[in-house]
Amino acid sequence: MSSPLFEPFPIRSMVLPNRLVLPAMVTRLSGEDGIVNDDIQTRYVRFAKGEVGLIVVEAMAVHTAKSGPLLRIGSDEFVPGLRELARRCHDAGPGKIVPQIIHFLKISRSGWRQTVDMLSHAEIDAIVDAYGTAAVRARACGFDGVELHMAHAYTLSSFLSRVNPRRDEYGGTLENRLRLPLRVLERVRRMVGDDFPVGVRFLGEECIRNGYTVLDAGPIAVRLAGAGADYLSLSAGGKFEDARAIPGEPLYPYTGYSGDRCMPGNQYPDGANLYIAEAVRAAVRAAGLATPVVAVGKIPTRELAERVIAHEKGDLVGMARALLADPDLPRKWREGREDMVVRCVYGNVCKALDENFRRVTCTLWPKTLGRAPESDDTVPPAWPTGTPDLRADCKNGRVLLRWKAATDNEAVYGYQVLRAEGEGILRHHASVRGSSTRYEDPRALGGQVYRYAVRPYDLAGNHGPMSPSVRAVLE
Repeated sequence: MSSPLFEPFPIRSMVLPNRLVLPAMVTRLSGEDGIVNDDIQTRYVRFAKGEVGLIVVEAMAVHTAKSGPLLRIGSDEFVPGLRELARRCHDAGPGKIVPQIIHFLKISRSGWRQTVDMLSHAEIDAIVDAYGTAAVRARACGFDGVELHMAHAYTLSSFLSRVNPRRDEYGGTLENRLRLPLRVLERVRRMVGDDFPVGVRFLGEECIRNGYTVLDAGPIAVRLAGAGADYLSLSAGGKFEDARAIPGEPLYPYTGYSGDRCMPGNQYPDGANLYIAEAVRAAVRAAGLATPVVAVGKIPTRELAERVIAHEKGDLVGMARALLADPDLPRKWREGREDMVVRCVYGNVCKALDENFRRVTCTLWPKTLGRAPESDDTVPPAWPTGTPDLRADCKNGRVLLRWKAATDNEAVYGYQVLRAEGEGILRHHASVRGSSTRYEDPRALGGQVYRYAVRPYDLAGNHGPMSPSVRAVLE
């Protein structure tokens, strides 16, 4: 039976092969020069091979100031690398590719950071100019569209913020806070033309004290859509206001509660932020606008992705960490092979690496490879003695599972842990990387009977036999 997830989806002049989106995700693979290198090419070509409908390339700076190990698009010297990236991704898969372009303010290791009230009107005008010329450059590089970054702790989001401290026509009221983002959007649209898709990523909720919520995000979305945004991608949090200060390090906006809400970890329920996209989409539709909305926030399964579309929580489904763990997820879903998807553990090791200014990898990847593996193998892993000898130790309020390692003709990639309450159905509970043969259940309660089982999987996602289940009871 056909699925709306895998029907072509038009956005102005581009037609996505499916409704799955890779949102922009920091990699820290770029050098200080901001030029596309081989590591960047390899990372995004791998996503393209997996057949995700839309790849949004990590944020790249529109200005000329140094930006650390992040991509840049502020001058023509960056064009050759970006053009080659777009070409190689187009050659590797059916999906479309757009760069996310960003402006951010200055920050130092001393803890000082520039804020929007420090900007002169001339500097604000220069930001508008920089976005416009960067978008034209994106089109010249062969990208299918461009996404304007108006989220998290960066310049345009800081103007949109309810805690924007400016006291002139760029601060205070929502109308004033929208002034610069709308100027940027209108300038970009005018410079790239009517046939080039322009998306916007912004916050549906700031997740900070006195920050705005979906009550403001709805009107913001309506104004952006009315001004010509071709899609709206929702995020949450990631702000400086609640970031954890580390002496000698620049302030990093994903270390506080708002950072947790931006990338909900395994302590959050699946679909933790879907209410944001649902509310924003409803506001846009109530205004008579059909602008598609990208819903994000820990969407690990096809079942949940299908519900997003069916229940009108979003028009497109954004999945960053799930695709980092398994770039082949879209193709596996399309082919009805969800049981071969390598599922993200949502342990946020990738987030921690970014926080510490190290290249972003997935904890599930083979350490010697440094990227998601590729394999056409069809031979599943096996238990060396026919059983993993799974056992559960229950003491000190904990359930600790241990088992013997599986074997595989290539390599064991990881283990799926399944859990049931009492005699209920065993369901996916967690994933464990292949180098480990233990798992501690963080959500076990005393007096409750649990059953557990484990299944190994290999680099291609082939699952071996499920172990016999074991019972566990915490006293």
